[in-house]
Amino acid sequence: MQRSAGAQRPQVTADDLERAVQLAVAVLRDVPEPAWDGKAGTLEWTCWETAEHLADDLFAYAVQLGPRTPPLDREVPFVYESRRPGGPANSVHANRSAGPDGLLQVLEASGALLVAMVRTAASDVRAHHVFGASDPEGFAAMGIVETLVHTHDLAEGLGLRWEPPADICSRVLTRLFRATPPGAAPWPALLWSTGRADLPGRPRPAGWRWYGAPLG
Repeated sequence: MQRSAGAQRPQVTADDLERAVQLAVAVLRDVPEPAWDGKAGTLEWTCWETAEHLADDLFAYAVQLGPRTPPLDREVPFVYESRRPGGPANSVHANRSAGPDGLLQVLEASGALLVAMVRTAASDVRAHHVFGASDPEGFAAMGIVETLVHTHDLAEGLGLRWEPPADICSRVLTRLFRATPPGAAPWPALLWSTGRADLPGRPRPAGWRWYGAPLG
């Protein structure tokens, strides 16, 4: 992922985020209802809980950019609640009686909120994130990473094939991660960077993070 001096960095855009969310929704569309209660890959959450958590991530990033003056020292104070011990603490919960179609509507709607905020927020806006205050592009990149890797978790649990576009993976790696292994294909590199896969000669990191601060 080395770039020559003076080369312009390709930006992560709202269109990238919208594309990632729509691809995730499409791959999950035909999952039978009983399968949503199985575990999501290596997570301790069910597939339903993981999809809710993903929707909650996208919602949380959108509302963080929402205030006219976003807080820089904390998250916008929505209440986060877990529905069971060990389950994800979310503000967003899908109505179970609406079934998988309703769950995917919640996911799609949360993604659309973040897409809209990234498109409309001024580029000089900064908002809080635990990994450092970020700009709209950074929140778009974070939303994409959440979408791609949690869909990977879901695909593992549901027995689905999931390989997102290399160009989107490459842009978010450049924007958020500082130790991308040279020569690795973008999607395997993103899985490695988020602690989900080994690479040849490189065991997956025990801990990981991204860097959301705006890049010069």
